[in-house]
Amino acid sequence: MFHALEYSLTVLDLVADVEAKVRLHRKSLADQIGRAAESVALNLAEGRHRAGLDRADFYRRAAGSAGELTAALRIARARGYITTEQHAAVDAPLDHVRAITWSLTHR
Repeated sequence: MFHALEYSLTVLDLVADVEAKVRLHRKSLADQIGRAAESVALNLAEGRHRAGLDRADFYRRAAGSAGELTAALRIARARGYITTEQHAAVDAPLDHVRAITWSLTHR
């Protein structure tokens, strides 16, 4: 089992509700949240089947998208589009993704 991918899929499940709530206030931010969450999972999935520097590039992209998603969720929370609890529910598994992708990109 590739834990980073599994955590990223959990994030995708959890972010769906958050994305819908943000969309009520700011469509562009909701779109960004959705794209970033999808990008994390897709880059991890593709990277695990690559080799060499190609693999590292996909993991760096996943890490970048995880950072982007983190910022977007913090903005949504700061703007009052989502609650602290909603943010925390998504951020917990996202934190695992960030930690694993950091490890994958700093070998």
